Amino acid sequence: MSDEPQKRSVEKVSGWKLLALFPLAMLTRLWTATLRMEATPEFRRFLADDRPQVFLLWHNRLFVIAEINRRFRRKHSGRQMHGLISASKDGAWLAAFFQLVGIRAIRGSSSWRAAEALRETVRVVTDDGDIGITPDGPRGPCYNFQAGALLVAKKANVPAVIFGIEFANAKRLGSWDGFYLPRPFSKVKLSAERYDTYDALLKSCRNGEKPAKALEALLKETNRDTTPHPRENAGTESA
Repeated sequence: MSDEPQKRSVEKVSGWKLLALFPLAMLTRLWTATLRMEATPEFRRFLADDRPQVFLLWHNRLFVIAEINRRFRRKHSGRQMHGLISASKDGAWLAAFFQLVGIRAIRGSSSWRAAEALRETVRVVTDDGDIGITPDGPRGPCYNFQAGALLVAKKANVPAVIFGIEFANAKRLGSWDGFYLPRPFSKVKLSAERYDTYDALLKSCRNGEKPAKALEALLKETNRDTTPHPRENAGTESA
Protein backbone atom coordinates (compact mmCIF):
# COMPACT_ATOMS: atom_id res chain seq x y z
CA MET A 1 0.00 0.00 0.00
CA SER A 2 1.32 3.42 -0.92
CA ASP A 3 2.13 5.85 1.91
CA GLU A 4 1.43 8.85 -0.37
CA PRO A 5 -1.60 10.94 0.70
CA GLN A 6 -4.60 10.66 -1.55
CA LYS A 7 -5.34 13.80 -3.54
CA ARG A 8 -8.75 15.27 -2.79
CA SER A 9 -11.00 15.58 -5.78
CA VAL A 10 -13.29 18.51 -6.52
CA GLU A 11 -16.87 17.62 -5.59
CA LYS A 12 -19.34 17.85 -8.50
CA VAL A 13 -23.08 17.51 -9.07
CA SER A 14 -24.27 15.81 -12.25
CA GLY A 15 -26.94 13.50 -13.66
CA TRP A 16 -30.28 13.37 -11.87
CA LYS A 17 -29.02 15.72 -9.13
CA LEU A 18 -28.37 18.41 -11.74
CA LEU A 19 -31.83 17.80 -13.25
CA ALA A 20 -33.37 18.16 -9.78
CA LEU A 21 -31.88 21.65 -9.53
CA PHE A 22 -33.33 22.73 -12.87
CA PRO A 23 -36.83 23.76 -11.59
CA LEU A 24 -35.26 25.83 -8.79
CA ALA A 25 -32.96 27.56 -11.28
CA MET A 26 -35.86 28.36 -13.61
CA LEU A 27 -37.92 29.69 -10.69
CA THR A 28 -35.01 31.90 -9.67
CA ARG A 29 -34.72 33.26 -13.21
CA LEU A 30 -38.44 34.06 -13.34
CA TRP A 31 -38.36 35.54 -9.82
CA THR A 32 -35.42 37.86 -10.41
CA ALA A 33 -36.78 38.91 -13.82
CA THR A 34 -39.69 40.60 -11.99
CA LEU A 35 -37.41 42.83 -9.90
CA ARG A 36 -37.34 46.56 -10.62
CA MET A 37 -33.63 47.33 -10.68
CA GLU A 38 -32.63 50.98 -10.43
CA ALA A 39 -28.97 51.47 -11.31
CA THR A 40 -26.87 54.61 -10.93
CA PRO A 41 -25.20 56.05 -14.06
CA GLU A 42 -21.82 54.93 -12.70
CA PHE A 43 -23.07 51.37 -12.24
CA ARG A 44 -24.31 51.24 -15.83
CA ARG A 45 -21.09 52.76 -17.16
CA PHE A 46 -18.80 50.39 -15.25
CA LEU A 47 -20.73 47.30 -16.36
CA ALA A 48 -20.88 48.48 -19.98
CA ASP A 49 -17.06 48.72 -20.03
CA ASP A 50 -15.87 45.90 -22.30
CA ARG A 51 -12.71 45.14 -20.30
CA PRO A 52 -12.61 42.02 -18.07
CA GLN A 53 -13.37 42.97 -14.46
CA VAL A 54 -13.48 41.58 -10.93
CA PHE A 55 -16.82 42.18 -9.17
CA LEU A 56 -17.00 42.21 -5.35
CA LEU A 57 -20.26 41.78 -3.43
CA TRP A 58 -21.39 40.44 -0.05
CA HIS A 59 -22.43 36.78 0.05
CA ASN A 60 -25.99 37.52 1.21
CA ARG A 61 -26.73 39.43 -2.01
CA LEU A 62 -25.89 36.56 -4.40
CA PHE A 63 -29.55 35.88 -5.27
CA VAL A 64 -29.61 38.73 -7.81
CA ILE A 65 -26.12 38.45 -9.32
CA ALA A 66 -27.14 36.35 -12.34
CA GLU A 67 -29.92 38.81 -13.22
CA ILE A 68 -27.55 41.77 -12.80
CA ASN A 69 -25.13 40.03 -15.12
CA ARG A 70 -27.86 39.36 -17.68
CA ARG A 71 -29.32 42.89 -17.70
CA PHE A 72 -26.29 45.09 -17.31
CA ARG A 73 -23.17 43.15 -18.20
CA ARG A 74 -23.47 40.26 -20.60
CA LYS A 75 -25.70 41.91 -23.19
CA HIS A 76 -23.28 44.88 -23.44
CA SER A 77 -19.92 43.13 -23.25
CA GLY A 78 -20.77 39.54 -24.16
CA ARG A 79 -18.41 38.38 -21.40
CA GLN A 80 -18.96 35.25 -19.35
CA MET A 81 -19.25 35.71 -15.57
CA HIS A 82 -17.39 33.24 -13.36
CA GLY A 83 -17.88 32.81 -9.62
CA LEU A 84 -15.26 31.64 -7.12
CA ILE A 85 -16.99 28.75 -5.29
CA SER A 86 -15.71 26.27 -2.70
CA ALA A 87 -14.52 22.86 -3.98
CA SER A 88 -16.49 21.12 -1.19
CA LYS A 89 -19.71 19.09 -1.48
CA ASP A 90 -21.79 22.14 -0.48
CA GLY A 91 -19.94 24.18 -3.08
CA ALA A 92 -20.76 21.54 -5.71
CA TRP A 93 -24.49 22.21 -5.34
CA LEU A 94 -23.96 25.96 -5.51
CA ALA A 95 -21.71 25.62 -8.57
CA ALA A 96 -24.30 23.44 -10.34
CA PHE A 97 -27.07 25.93 -9.52
CA PHE A 98 -25.07 28.88 -10.84
CA GLN A 99 -24.27 26.95 -13.98
CA LEU A 100 -28.01 26.65 -14.63
CA VAL A 101 -28.62 30.39 -14.12
CA GLY A 102 -25.75 31.44 -16.37
CA ILE A 103 -22.63 31.77 -14.20
CA ARG A 104 -19.66 29.41 -14.48
CA ALA A 105 -17.73 28.23 -11.44
CA ILE A 106 -14.08 28.37 -10.47
CA ARG A 107 -13.67 25.86 -7.65
CA GLY A 108 -11.49 26.68 -4.66
CA SER A 109 -11.19 28.56 -1.37
CA SER A 110 -8.49 29.66 1.07
CA SER A 111 -8.53 26.21 2.73
CA TRP A 112 -8.61 24.02 -0.41
CA ARG A 113 -7.34 24.51 -3.98
CA ALA A 114 -6.42 28.13 -3.29
CA ALA A 115 -3.41 28.18 -5.61
CA GLU A 116 -5.24 26.34 -8.41
CA ALA A 117 -8.24 28.68 -8.15
CA LEU A 118 -5.98 31.73 -8.28
CA ARG A 119 -4.28 30.47 -11.43
CA GLU A 120 -7.66 29.75 -13.01
CA THR A 121 -8.98 33.24 -12.24
CA VAL A 122 -5.94 34.76 -13.95
CA ARG A 123 -6.54 32.51 -16.95
CA VAL A 124 -10.22 33.53 -17.08
CA VAL A 125 -9.50 37.26 -17.21
CA THR A 126 -6.69 36.64 -19.70
CA ASP A 127 -9.34 34.98 -21.87
CA ASP A 128 -11.59 38.06 -21.42
CA GLY A 129 -13.92 36.64 -18.77
CA ASP A 130 -15.24 38.29 -15.58
CA ILE A 131 -14.83 37.12 -11.98
CA GLY A 132 -17.42 37.52 -9.21
CA ILE A 133 -16.16 37.19 -5.61
CA THR A 134 -17.91 37.27 -2.23
CA PRO A 135 -15.11 38.36 0.14
CA ASP A 136 -17.00 37.13 3.23
CA GLY A 137 -17.85 33.71 1.75
CA PRO A 138 -18.27 30.81 1.85
CA ARG A 139 -18.86 30.62 5.62
CA GLY A 140 -18.27 34.10 6.96
CA PRO A 141 -18.24 35.79 9.35
CA CYS A 142 -20.80 38.03 7.69
CA TYR A 143 -19.34 41.27 6.29
CA ASN A 144 -15.77 40.23 7.09
CA PHE A 145 -13.60 41.05 4.07
CA GLN A 146 -11.08 38.23 3.64
CA ALA A 147 -7.78 39.37 2.17
CA GLY A 148 -7.71 36.54 -0.40
CA ALA A 149 -10.21 38.45 -2.52
CA LEU A 150 -7.66 41.24 -2.88
CA LEU A 151 -5.03 38.77 -4.02
CA VAL A 152 -7.30 37.75 -6.90
CA ALA A 153 -7.79 41.39 -7.91
CA LYS A 154 -4.03 42.01 -7.72
CA LYS A 155 -3.02 38.94 -9.74
CA ALA A 156 -5.79 39.41 -12.31
CA ASN A 157 -4.59 43.00 -12.93
CA VAL A 158 -8.02 44.19 -14.12
CA PRO A 159 -10.45 46.79 -12.71
CA ALA A 160 -12.18 45.84 -9.44
CA VAL A 161 -15.82 46.92 -9.09
CA ILE A 162 -17.49 47.17 -5.67
CA PHE A 163 -21.22 46.41 -5.88
CA GLY A 164 -23.78 48.24 -3.77
CA ILE A 165 -27.06 46.28 -3.66
CA GLU A 166 -29.94 47.47 -1.47
CA PHE A 167 -33.39 45.85 -1.29
CA ALA A 168 -36.54 47.87 -0.73
CA ASN A 169 -38.57 44.83 0.36
CA ALA A 170 -36.89 41.52 1.18
CA LYS A 171 -36.95 38.58 3.55
CA ARG A 172 -33.75 37.49 5.26
CA LEU A 173 -33.01 33.84 5.95
CA GLY A 174 -31.58 32.58 9.23
CA SER A 175 -28.26 31.56 7.62
CA TRP A 176 -24.89 32.82 8.87
CA ASP A 177 -25.05 35.76 6.43
CA GLY A 178 -28.77 36.53 6.71
CA PHE A 179 -29.25 35.76 3.01
CA TYR A 180 -31.56 38.22 1.21
CA LEU A 181 -34.60 37.07 -0.78
CA PRO A 182 -36.20 40.16 -2.39
CA ARG A 183 -39.97 40.05 -2.79
CA PRO A 184 -41.12 39.55 -6.39
CA PHE A 185 -41.67 42.85 -8.25
CA SER A 186 -39.86 44.79 -5.50
CA LYS A 187 -37.23 47.48 -6.06
CA VAL A 188 -33.47 46.86 -5.95
CA LYS A 189 -31.08 49.81 -5.91
CA LEU A 190 -27.69 49.27 -7.57
CA SER A 191 -24.56 51.38 -7.19
CA ALA A 192 -20.85 50.81 -7.73
CA GLU A 193 -17.34 52.04 -7.02
CA ARG A 194 -14.40 51.03 -9.22
CA TYR A 195 -10.63 50.90 -8.92
CA ASP A 196 -8.98 50.58 -12.32
CA THR A 197 -5.71 49.22 -10.89
CA TYR A 198 -4.51 47.65 -7.67
CA ASP A 199 -2.22 50.65 -7.12
CA ALA A 200 -5.26 52.94 -7.31
CA LEU A 201 -6.87 50.89 -4.54
CA LEU A 202 -3.79 51.22 -2.36
CA LYS A 203 -3.70 54.99 -2.88
CA SER A 204 -7.33 55.25 -1.74
CA CYS A 205 -6.46 53.88 1.71
CA ARG A 206 -5.78 56.23 4.60
CA ASN A 207 -2.33 56.24 6.18
CA GLY A 208 -1.69 52.83 7.69
CA GLU A 209 -5.09 51.44 6.70
CA LYS A 210 -5.07 47.93 5.27
CA PRO A 211 -6.74 47.56 1.84
CA ALA A 212 -9.01 44.72 3.01
CA LYS A 213 -10.33 46.85 5.88
CA ALA A 214 -10.80 49.84 3.57
CA LEU A 215 -12.87 47.77 1.14
CA GLU A 216 -14.81 46.17 3.98
CA ALA A 217 -15.83 49.62 5.19
CA LEU A 218 -16.77 50.68 1.65
CA LEU A 219 -18.87 47.56 1.05
CA LYS A 220 -20.68 48.07 4.36
CA GLU A 221 -21.35 51.71 3.54
CA THR A 222 -22.75 50.98 0.08
CA ASN A 223 -24.78 47.92 1.19
CA ARG A 224 -26.91 49.16 4.04
CA ASP A 225 -29.17 46.54 5.64
CA THR A 226 -32.81 47.48 5.20
CA THR A 227 -33.91 44.34 7.07
CA PRO A 228 -32.28 43.21 10.37
CA HIS A 229 -30.47 39.88 10.51
CA PRO A 230 -32.85 37.21 11.97
CA ARG A 231 -30.16 36.05 14.38
CA GLU A 232 -29.80 39.60 15.72
CA ASN A 233 -33.55 39.69 16.36
CA ALA A 234 -33.39 36.34 18.15
CA GLY A 235 -30.58 37.62 20.35
CA THR A 236 -32.54 40.78 21.20
CA GLU A 237 -35.71 38.86 22.04
CA SER A 238 -33.90 36.40 24.32
CA ALA A 239 -32.04 39.13 26.19
